[in-house]
Amino acid sequence: MADSTGQEPTEPGHTGAVAADPYDRIAWRDLYARSAALRELAAELAARHAHTTDLLADAFLAAYLAAPRVREAAEMAPSRRFNREVVAELAASPGFAALRRETAGDPYAAALAVLAEAPALRLLLDRTEPVREAADRAAEARRSAGRPARTAGETARQAGATAGALGAGATSADGAAGPASAPAAPAGQAASRAEAAARQALEAVAPGIRAAARTATAQAVRVTREEAALMRAWGVGHGELERMPYEERARLAERLRTGRLARWAELIGRFRQMADGERARKVENATGELIGVTLGDDLSRVLPSELAHLGLPELRAVFAARYAAGELMLYESRGEQTTGQGAVIACVDTSHSMYEEGPGGITREAWSKACALALLDQARHARRDFVGILFSAADKLQVFRFPADRPAPVERVLEFAETFLGGGTSYQRPLSAAAALLAEEFDTAARGRGDIVLITDDECGVTEQWTREWQEARHRLGFRLFGLAVGAPTATASGSVLEALCDNLRPIEDLTDVRAAADLFRLI
Repeated sequence: MADSTGQEPTEPGHTGAVAADPYDRIAWRDLYARSAALRELAAELAARHAHTTDLLADAFLAAYLAAPRVREAAEMAPSRRFNREVVAELAASPGFAALRRETAGDPYAAALAVLAEAPALRLLLDRTEPVREAADRAAEARRSAGRPARTAGETARQAGATAGALGAGATSADGAAGPASAPAAPAGQAASRAEAAARQALEAVAPGIRAAARTATAQAVRVTREEAALMRAWGVGHGELERMPYEERARLAERLRTGRLARWAELIGRFRQMADGERARKVENATGELIGVTLGDDLSRVLPSELAHLGLPELRAVFAARYAAGELMLYESRGEQTTGQGAVIACVDTSHSMYEEGPGGITREAWSKACALALLDQARHARRDFVGILFSAADKLQVFRFPADRPAPVERVLEFAETFLGGGTSYQRPLSAAAALLAEEFDTAARGRGDIVLITDDECGVTEQWTREWQEARHRLGFRLFGLAVGAPTATASGSVLEALCDNLRPIEDLTDVRAAADLFRLI
């Protein structure tokens, strides 16, 4: 019966199972408006089942809120009590705490969790349609409290029949399923019976809801962790992701999950982890291994026998004289020295042969780009400029600059990773370009001691004139050249061009062994 305003009486109770303030619900509505995947899922479920958009909102809020609270069943509108049971079981699932570590406060990650939970929720909804029909009948019975008793009684009988079909104890103590008594009962009593029948039907499927919730949560944990690991592998930080608009973040995730970049993610992640470990081990001016005694004036390495002279007043003048002359006896050690200060430049060969696959389907290109991206990380941690130079034949060169004082845009990083020039191989042009960049840095910022890393799978000649100019530039700027010969043993043989050019050269035969380049990240 309509009220005095001409509207149907509203159903008592909350329609949202998760207690949330208006701002949190705005976050859901905003995300829903931006996400085509969420809208498609909601439309698909709504075409077959009632109140599913509310269920998706509750699943989102449970994952998104800092401290979600699931309302008690008595607080809920009868038609939404099924949603409440599903969300309560999601929150009670063993993996829910792990899921919230990925999703709390991050609307994109929370939406990703909802989409990951969809298959399990879809199957659950299909299997429990009679339960939700019983809940809707109970809601209708409550709304119809002012209608003729015959109508309400018929609604109660239908709800009782549903409960009996599900084995939920249709012949309850209050006669909820009694076909003869319901029509004669007052409308309020009939509504109560309908609600009791709906509760019994819901209790009957509780084990199935619990199992589906655990499956949904486990799937959401897997998907959100995989995406988080993918972003970390590519060096996209959590803060950068939170600032990224939803559409841009979704496009980025899709780009990284598909194509050849997806096959590189694990390798890139391994390189980054290895580089992190080497950074933790690296100590500037390290004492290193003691190998003998030498003379000097470094008081941090003075022998105890020299320091003993300070304890005798008559020998203090002798100690001072020897210190002034640099003739104190010191421990001599061998260790890793201070890293460079100038830019880190990775010259990456992108000739046709770099497409060749090695162990595990890893291409030479993937290995070299993963190493270069780890060097980018290394440079940013050390607050040094990074330059990626992609080269092949003498007429093919592309330069990507990442200054230390500016963020490295992820789109630019991906462009560097995806670009492949093809063609032959020439050392002279990329190395000359690298030396010119270091000279520019030296002249404008007075920074020297840069590091160049040449990654190639081929050997080519250089002219005598070019070699003289190269040596002069190296002497003036104080840079080092590291060489990585990927799948090219002849390039590292005695007397090779690379051996003559490089300060530090190593062959890379096993493309699955990222530690073959480990000492680069201690020395650079």
